[in-house]
Amino acid sequence: MATKAEVLRNKKYSEYIAAITPKTHLAQSLLYAFLIGGIFCLIGQLIYDSFEVIFPHYDHIRLGNITAMVLIAGASFLTGLGLYDKFARRGGAGSFLPITGFANAMASASMEFKTEGLTFGTSTKMFSVVGPVIVNGVVWSTVAALITMLVKVIAAAIGG
Repeated sequence: MATKAEVLRNKKYSEYIAAITPKTHLAQSLLYAFLIGGIFCLIGQLIYDSFEVIFPHYDHIRLGNITAMVLIAGASFLTGLGLYDKFARRGGAGSFLPITGFANAMASASMEFKTEGLTFGTSTKMFSVVGPVIVNGVVWSTVAALITMLVKVIAAAIGG
């Protein structure tokens, strides 16, 4: 059972936290997330369409890959300049689209530890973010491929 002093301390602490916690407006936050995310997607589509005009003989997969590379490079560059964080503060979840958000996370992690040197700072910390993503991607895509192969083998055995 809590004593009166503990209850009073907890009440004061809760009041302090309530006083310093920034107030958010849900509608405004959602609007900014939608706008920033939409702008990033629009930029991606403009990049894709531009490359489609420049390289009309490229298929959609290649154009998508080139667009992804440009978006990753752009997000990393904006992170290096400190501009991506400004978009993220205003746009919230809208700035964390899979490609640009991942590039920002990689660049931020490597920049944060650049004082520790190129090898043990920048490179190592960048891969501390990337490593789990790559491992999960390889493991789960392998599981999906094995399940697909198993289903095809069973279907072939049943069907013919």
